[in-house]
Amino acid sequence: MAEEYKAERTISAIFKEQNQVDDVIRRLLDRGVPRDHISVMGRNFQSQTRIAGFITKRDVILGGLRTGAIFGSLFGSFLSLLTGVGVLFIPFVGPIVAAGPISALLLGAASGAIAGSAGAGLVSVLATLGMPEDKATVYQTRLQAGEFLLMAEVPADRVGEFQLLIESAGGEEIHTMEKALPHPCSGRCNSPEDLSSEVRSHLSPEAQNTFIERYNAVLDENNDQAQAEQAAWEAVFQKFDEDENGVWSKAKVST
Repeated sequence: MAEEYKAERTISAIFKEQNQVDDVIRRLLDRGVPRDHISVMGRNFQSQTRIAGFITKRDVILGGLRTGAIFGSLFGSFLSLLTGVGVLFIPFVGPIVAAGPISALLLGAASGAIAGSAGAGLVSVLATLGMPEDKATVYQTRLQAGEFLLMAEVPADRVGEFQLLIESAGGEEIHTMEKALPHPCSGRCNSPEDLSSEVRSHLSPEAQNTFIERYNAVLDENNDQAQAEQAAWEAVFQKFDEDENGVWSKAKVST
């Protein structure tokens, strides 16, 4: 039986070129990092072919505003292997393609589940996850300039190995956070107690049930945690509005 992969730290780095991102994703996968523990963000992904069914429209702007997202970006072969690929618009950065756990976190952050009401774009999200604000500011600035951010969740005893791998692949501004990115559940959510505290505290009991039902349905269908979390947030957005405390608790009135 294969040993369970323990994601305990998150290594992040900036890459200047898309081909570097493609290469480092391949190398991380070859070293045993599961695809649902690799995240990538970037503005300028290009590819000769669209990967049908992978990119989905996101009507979300971080900081609580809602508008039509920029839609239709293209991305390369190895990025298409990652989970939960979506397009979002982030203040100070613009439209980005986000793949992996970070994409669902950004979607949750827009509702206040991670970043609260701090509308400072990506900096506030990364800082809430434990990244120093000065490093998060560098990442936001370089994403805005068209470069790429990669994050890999790795075992604590292999941090040095993966830092060297990322550096040798061209990674810059490398930083390691002392925890993995928060996921809503470790697998299926059997009850509200299985939800992470970051998610649960921003949902009423009724909204928690909506989140869990949709999350499990999508997870059972395609075994993609990030995509399941995105779909669960969308189900909450469709049925509930936020109250004055940032909790999704007010059932929408049908018109």
